[in-house]
Amino acid sequence: MAQTTGNYVITLPVLYGKNWSRWCIQMKAIFGYQDVVDIVEEGLPILEEGATEIAGSATTKETWDVLEKHYVGASQLKKFRLQTMRKEYELMQVEEDEGIADIFTRLITHINAMKACREKIEDAIIVEKVLRSVTPRFDNDVITIEESGRVENMKVEELQGSLEAHEQRFNERMAYRSSHQALQVQTTKK
Repeated sequence: MAQTTGNYVITLPVLYGKNWSRWCIQMKAIFGYQDVVDIVEEGLPILEEGATEIAGSATTKETWDVLEKHYVGASQLKKFRLQTMRKEYELMQVEEDEGIADIFTRLITHINAMKACREKIEDAIIVEKVLRSVTPRFDNDVITIEESGRVENMKVEELQGSLEAHEQRFNERMAYRSSHQALQVQTTKK
């Protein structure tokens, strides 16, 4: 919602359910700037007869309290979801045949959902999680990275690039061995 005041256009925040905390802070700042915080917090006298009532509220204070009660409940639900996502994150395991790109796509998608609930996850935590979760085929890479002392400062993208390079090298060697073995079988049959 935009409102023009003098030469300025003010965009008012819109409450759409999932943004209660941020909307509340923004509205309180706007109310403070407009010097009407007292009206919201203390309320006005009962509205005139025939005025529109929101959710049965007779004062602005009652309306604010109804909104706050409703959206704080949504905030508690968000906390519960976050706890569930944390547990799922910790239990995430890599499948034996899963590629590095697939692992990171699944992991980053899950982490982004957690961040949407205001979870703060540092790269070092994600890097450690990946290093704990990859299949034994990457054990040498994991040991090298851990012994280098770079885990704490390593970016997720850097780890992904490193593991994808090792995966590609491994796949190329396996393809070469398969084709080399096929050639050996053909020459021994003749």
